[in-house]
Amino acid sequence: MEKTYSVVFYSKTLVEPVKKLKDFLKSKINWYNSCNSEAHITICEFIIDESQLDSVKQKLIKIADTFTPFEVFLNHFDSFPNSGAFFIGVTEESKKNLVPIMKKTHETLKSLKHKSDNPHLSIGRKLTPENLKLASELFTTIDLQFECNEIVLREFDPKVKQFFVIDSFPFGSNPEPEFVQGSLF
Repeated sequence: MEKTYSVVFYSKTLVEPVKKLKDFLKSKINWYNSCNSEAHITICEFIIDESQLDSVKQKLIKIADTFTPFEVFLNHFDSFPNSGAFFIGVTEESKKNLVPIMKKTHETLKSLKHKSDNPHLSIGRKLTPENLKLASELFTTIDLQFECNEIVLREFDPKVKQFFVIDSFPFGSNPEPEFVQGSLF
């Protein structure tokens, strides 16, 4: 049976503070896309048959082992007006650390339904222009951080219409050895 999965950056330390922001926005504009989604930074989404899941997990174990943990700083609110997305943005330094992991994950998993190479933590999606404006007025300053030390695999539950964490892949700080051209003489 085919199921939808996503790979994300996820930290329990972000769940509660971001939930408070989402709940506050929900109290002002009622239900909106992403209002019940736990805090995360999306890397990609894909649809596969359940029988392929172990193969995907093996690939994620392998690449996660090559990454080294680092701190991620989220320090500003921003939006993508065309899609109605309001989000918390990462610092430039954090972006430099996150993007290579995102790209490596995309290359490893190949046929993806959705991929992101602009790291951000969504507060709301598909907001009307009026609600986007209201969100930007309600939220002006933010200072969050977390240790990025794993990537997380989530499965979409169509009944609840939410993704749930099913596995995590810790960073092993084992960079891949670079191929060195040997010399015979």
